[in-house]
Amino acid sequence: MNNNRKITRTSNLVLAATAMLFGTALSAQRLQPEQVPAPVKSAFDKAFSGAMDVEWDLKGTQYKVEFETGLFFTDHEAWYDATGQMLRHEEEIGASDLPAAVTAGINSEFAGYSVDDTERITVGGVLSYVVELELKGQPDWKVAYDANGKQLQKQQE
Repeated sequence: MNNNRKITRTSNLVLAATAMLFGTALSAQRLQPEQVPAPVKSAFDKAFSGAMDVEWDLKGTQYKVEFETGLFFTDHEAWYDATGQMLRHEEEIGASDLPAAVTAGINSEFAGYSVDDTERITVGGVLSYVVELELKGQPDWKVAYDANGKQLQKQQE
């Protein structure tokens, strides 16, 4: 598979997953931990054994869990199907945790902007990064990059 086809596939996968998740966002139902199916709870506990402040929602047919980890209470969201397969994982990270290629992409197009928020997102084993950028007197931007620094999407805030 050539690089352009890989990039297109990655971009399409990220965009499709985002659309799928936004499409189910309207029908959220808060769940108590005992209402979460055993395969989902087991997969979550195995992947995030030290999770704190865990909150579950049912959105359509997907189980969304918001939680924190570590000494600095890093925010996470994970999405599971009813069999316990993780569909998506979002983790708040610092700007210093961005790959060098992503930082280079930001500095190239958004010189002078500072990074406000950063997330590492995994969908179907594919990593992407979403950054919120700000510069006084200029519009704020939300920009998605793949792990190689290719811009996938940008939106003026």
